[in-house]
Order: sequence, then C-alpha cells, then structure tokens
Amino acid sequence: MAKRDFYEVLGVAKTATDDELKKAYRKLAMKHHPDRNPGDKAAEDAFKECNEAYETLTNANKRALYDQYGHEGLQRGGGGGGGAGGFSDIFGDVFSDIFGGGGSRGGPRRGADLRYLLELSLEQAVFGVTETIKLPAWDDCTTCGGHGTADGKKPKECQQCRGAGQVQVRQGFFVLQQTCPVCRGKGVLVTDACKPCRGVGKVKREKTLEVKIPAGVDTGDRIRLSGEGEPGDAGASAGDLYVQVNVKPHEFFERDGSDLHCTVPVSIVTASLGGEMEVPTLKGKAQLKVPEGTQSGKTFRMRGMGVKSVRGGPQGDLLCNVVVEVPVSLNRKQKDLLKAFGESLEGEGGKNTPESSSWLDKAKKFFDGIAS
Repeated sequence: MAKRDFYEVLGVAKTATDDELKKAYRKLAMKHHPDRNPGDKAAEDAFKECNEAYETLTNANKRALYDQYGHEGLQRGGGGGGGAGGFSDIFGDVFSDIFGGGGSRGGPRRGADLRYLLELSLEQAVFGVTETIKLPAWDDCTTCGGHGTADGKKPKECQQCRGAGQVQVRQGFFVLQQTCPVCRGKGVLVTDACKPCRGVGKVKREKTLEVKIPAGVDTGDRIRLSGEGEPGDAGASAGDLYVQVNVKPHEFFERDGSDLHCTVPVSIVTASLGGEMEVPTLKGKAQLKVPEGTQSGKTFRMRGMGVKSVRGGPQGDLLCNVVVEVPVSLNRKQKDLLKAFGESLEGEGGKNTPESSSWLDKAKKFFDGIAS
C-alpha cells in the first residue's frame, strides 16, 4: 500500500510552520493514541503514521529531501545528507544496518540520529520528571579493535572506489555519483571477518540513560541528547538521540497549550439553586462556585490552575465545562413531584425558562412564515 503524503496525514499546508505542525500532530496523537483506542488496529496504524509524518517534517534535512523527492527521496537519502546522518527509529530492529544514515562523500560518516518515543502522564509532563530509558547500543569489538578484521588490522582500501565509497557512472551525457557496489559506501573491504562481530567492528549491548524531562513539556516536544545516537563510521562522531514526548490521555483533563479543560457534571438541583462543588485540579482539590440558574455548556475559568509552559509565559487556567445532569431511573413519587414542578413553571409566563420560551417563539414565527 502506497504511503500517504505526510502533509495530508497531518492535515497541513506545505508551507506549515513548526508550530502548526506540532499543533496538528498533537491533535492527531491524542485522537489515535492506543490508550484511547485499545485493540483498534486502524487507530494504531494512524498513530504510527502521524508520528512518522511529524518526525520527518520537523527535521530540516528530511523535510527538504521529502519536499524535493517524496518518500523515495527519504528511502534513498537515508533521511539526511552532507554527513548529517539520518533518523533511525527505536522500534523493532533499529540497528539492523549499523552504518545507516547519510554520509559525506569520501570520508567517515557521522552516526545516525535516533528517536525514542517516551510516553508520559499529564502530571509528569506538567511537573517534570526524570525517566530511565533503556535502548540498544553498539561498542567497538574488543577482539578486532573495531576494524572488523580477523587479525585486528585496518581493512584494505576498496580498489573499486579507491576508498571514496562513491563511484561515477556515466549515463549518456551525464555522470552520476553512486554508492560503490563493492564496499557499499564504506571505502574499505573486510575479506577475513572477525567472528565475534561478523566483520562489523561493533558489538551490541543495552545501555541505560537517565533523561531529565523539564516541567511544562507537551506532546511533540523533543529533548536532544548529544552523542547518544548511533556510533560514527571509522571514528566519525556519533549521532544524537532525540527523546520525543507523547503525553497520554488523562482521566479528567485535556490540555490546550497552557490551559486545561475538564467536564464537570452538575445536578439539576445545584444548577437551579446554585452552590459549591469540589473539583479536581493537578494540585489537589478546589471549590467551584456554581451560580443559581447555571445552564449546561457554561464554562467557568479557574485562573492559575493550568500549566506553565516549558517555553515560559504565564500560568494557564483550568476551564470547567458544566454539563447539567438530568436524573434517571426516577420512582413514582419523584416523577409526580417533577410533574407538579413542571406544571408550576407553566403559569409563570416563561420567566423561569427564558431559553425555551425564546426558542418556542422563534419556532412559531418560523412555522407561521412557512404557512403563509
């Protein structure tokens, strides 16, 4: 199945800024998050798709490649150019090709950058946390000293490309540079491979890192750990590790920038007569004052009860959206009382139910207009 256009996946224009990309990604990530769609394969695929699209379009090198050549450009370019390295993904066997990523011509290639998706609770994202992560890593093979050869000596230079890793191919009037088919771009040949590392020069291990997550991060934010990516080729510098934050859905709150939103069910009695309610906040309990005659859909703002963004600015607010709850499973006595209450309102000329009276007047005029 052909991949969809990344801009189409995120629902943004090709001129979208990083902020626009982040906003679109956050909305889709919350919608398709596995925690909100347990067992839904389609939602899981959509979540992975929007992750890939966001990761590509927020990387300048990968976005430039994609804009010019599309998905094929990313596959052939390794996700980066000019020695910048590419992005590998720490899902599945990300080290299947230890020399993955773009490389500069005629020289050792910088290690590929890695991405690690870190899921946080809303509380962890708001207040900050130090998380321990484990990921695969590669060390120089102690048997061959990292050379990949059985005798531990430096491998011989490839005669096909003379150590450049690139060869020129003539096609009509054009001369193209291509990866050397003999050494596969390494510039050297290992004829008698080291058995422990199978000629790669690296051995796999698991490493543990502590990542300090600052307070106020949100879905789509990335934390860069320099030099914690894949090792470079032949002594070149290692790539970086980008820890990408994904905030899991919360039981009560939804985040919108620095503000938090929550739905508060209010009994018909409290909505009619007014009163105070205990509502949850990220810092504990708080009292919400419900005025007399509060209607469903009314939003109350509790200032300073939101989030302080990692980028600075004022503390956000908590917005409580009231939903007036209609009682169910009434017994006969309760139904009789409610009917008597309704009948008592009818003789008040609509002053107790202004919204209904106004709507009925408009509906009457509408029907009169149709009849005439």
